[in-house]
Amino acid sequence: MAFGISKPTTRRRKLSDLPDDCVCWLEPGVEVEGNMKVESGLILLNARFKGDIVSDGPVVVHDQGEVEGNIQCRVVSITGKVKGTVHAKERLEIKEHGIVVGGIHTSCLLLDPGAFFDGQCHMPTPEAARQTPIGVNSQEHH
Repeated sequence: MAFGISKPTTRRRKLSDLPDDCVCWLEPGVEVEGNMKVESGLILLNARFKGDIVSDGPVVVHDQGEVEGNIQCRVVSITGKVKGTVHAKERLEIKEHGIVVGGIHTSCLLLDPGAFFDGQCHMPTPEAARQTPIGVNSQEHH
């Protein structure tokens, strides 16, 4: 049987439902091993991925998604499982049933009730706070 003959309408409907900026979409039953580097665009993972992911766009690890490796991107949303270090420049969301085992580096961490995280979290101090000496702009000085 040729590829796509069994359910072409279902496949087309799912593809048309994807956001316009989606550049990678992996569904259950797919297993990928290797490294992924994407300049920009949305990465949707609902499959097993073993390796590192680097992108300037957002990464979504869905319910059945499992990533064993490091993720480095702008925004990450997790309802699946990630085992590795996550570097999210802007925001990391661990949704209900989402699991992260490993290190987190982000300036904004959102944990929903039912989310699980085991590891170390590193949140950088905002640049302005680093440059302001302690006591300046506080009410300690009269």
